Amino acid sequence: QVQLVESGGGLVQAGGSLRLSCAASGRTFTRYSTGWFRQAAGKEREFVAVISATGGTTNYADSVKGRFTISRDNAKNTMYLQMNSLKPEDTAVYSCAASVLAVTTTIQSHYPYWGQGTQVTVSS
Repeated sequence: QVQLVESGGGLVQAGGSLRLSCAASGRTFTRYSTGWFRQAAGKEREFVAVISATGGTTNYADSVKGRFTISRDNAKNTMYLQMNSLKPEDTAVYSCAASVLAVTTTIQSHYPYWGQGTQVTVSS
């Protein structure tokens, strides 16, 4: 079992930045890839970014590539999402998740562990 807790969401103007954190406890966090997903109101949850267990490989959705950076600190059992140049269409509930694989995966069914989510609102 693993517990994930997100923090860092909030309200920001377009063009601004936010940094999300995901603190993990329980299961061995460092052995598995972890990712960020988001769900906007009235839409399905979508993949945002993923990082491998070692942190050596990352993958991003095209919509955030070049603006968002995913990272992790295995010594602190924490993952981050640095979000720059935010746009109103980035508004969503952002959730972190831990997978059952060491390599990166964008498939949501590979992620059995989820945080409760944190709201990010970008005003125009």
